[in-house]
Amino acid sequence: MEKTLLSMLMETQSGGGESLFTTVKFAVLPIAKVFTVCFMGCLMASKYVDILPANGRKLLNGLVFTLLLPCLIFSQLGRAITLENLLEWWYIPVNIIMATISGCLIGFLVACVVRPPYPYFKFTIIHIGIGNIGNIPLVLIAALCRDESNPFGDPNKCSQDGNAYIAFGQWVGAVVVYTFVFQMLAPPPGETFDSLEEEKLPTKAPVNAVPEQVPLQTSEEPETIALESSKRGEIVSQLRYLVEKLKLKQIFQAPIIASILAIVIGAVPFLKQLILTDDAPFFFFTDSCLILGEAMIPCILLALGGNLVDGPGAGTAKLGFRTTAAIVFGRLILVPPAGLGIVTLADKLGFLPKGDKMFKFVLLLQHSMPTSVLSGAVAILRGCGKEAASVLFWVHIFAVFSMAGWIVLYLGLLF
Repeated sequence: MEKTLLSMLMETQSGGGESLFTTVKFAVLPIAKVFTVCFMGCLMASKYVDILPANGRKLLNGLVFTLLLPCLIFSQLGRAITLENLLEWWYIPVNIIMATISGCLIGFLVACVVRPPYPYFKFTIIHIGIGNIGNIPLVLIAALCRDESNPFGDPNKCSQDGNAYIAFGQWVGAVVVYTFVFQMLAPPPGETFDSLEEEKLPTKAPVNAVPEQVPLQTSEEPETIALESSKRGEIVSQLRYLVEKLKLKQIFQAPIIASILAIVIGAVPFLKQLILTDDAPFFFFTDSCLILGEAMIPCILLALGGNLVDGPGAGTAKLGFRTTAAIVFGRLILVPPAGLGIVTLADKLGFLPKGDKMFKFVLLLQHSMPTSVLSGAVAILRGCGKEAASVLFWVHIFAVFSMAGWIVLYLGLLF
């Protein structure tokens, strides 16, 4: 990083650096904006207003992740990426992997010290180790870049570059969540976290499977037809099992597909000039995506605020105060310093683009976010959804303060 922590704290408004007051302003204002919109969502979902009930929040979440977020990713990432950038940004997915490894190691150490109740040892590791690398960083970048005097310069370029860097790494996060996290949150053999039963995946086709109807007359031998049908059925069954086992349907969600399309189209000059540039023949499609993408930030914050209206629920009682506090402390206080060390080392080794402060800032944010909401979705599949909801509630409450502190530090180190 450009400056040490000590020099940042001692520096006043002299030379070319930002004053501490200005740094605090740029760090706290985005958090204040996020908190304000979340409060509006909480108010709309409260029993006093009740125009954003649980079903409404579910539909709003579906709209965000199925339409608005993919539109934002496609338009912002596609317009920013080039073949040269694709080669320069290689460290973004690597940083997400490093964040997962370092976070889970810290989670393991915290779990060893705290000793969470059985069977929540691996649950504790995951909810400390897996951070939100998608929607919350996008919200913070949008709130920070909206200010004309933001430290990153032109608001449009600030927003486009920040969103592109974040979107570029989202596919890695989805793969991690629906493979590694899905396996780690599995209940002990023969047991469940709750009364939910796991669906058993078929390992092979039923032995006694036969066609429902057999024609009375055929030109082929009956044994041959039965054998071919059995082989086809076994192949289809194995393919279905493979898709279920690898969680391909969950991995290739709309935001991930939008990321892949944006990377492919943006990296090919002919396709980019056909769709993504301002004078492209089909720019109306990209412009429509830009309009829809702008609605993603307020919608997701309203839904997040509405989800907090129900409180932590019964999950806190199952985990216990000690385990819940340890997860919050580990995720928000212990993980970010490790991430700062990782990014600083990568910068010293020359892995990061020279002079691109937004690139470094996004890498640091990936280590400093609250627990991933997608891990809560996987926890529901595994039968520990109530516990995950409790953790997400408390982590997001305290993240309002921790993120402001870490952003102050990061901006002070960068500028």
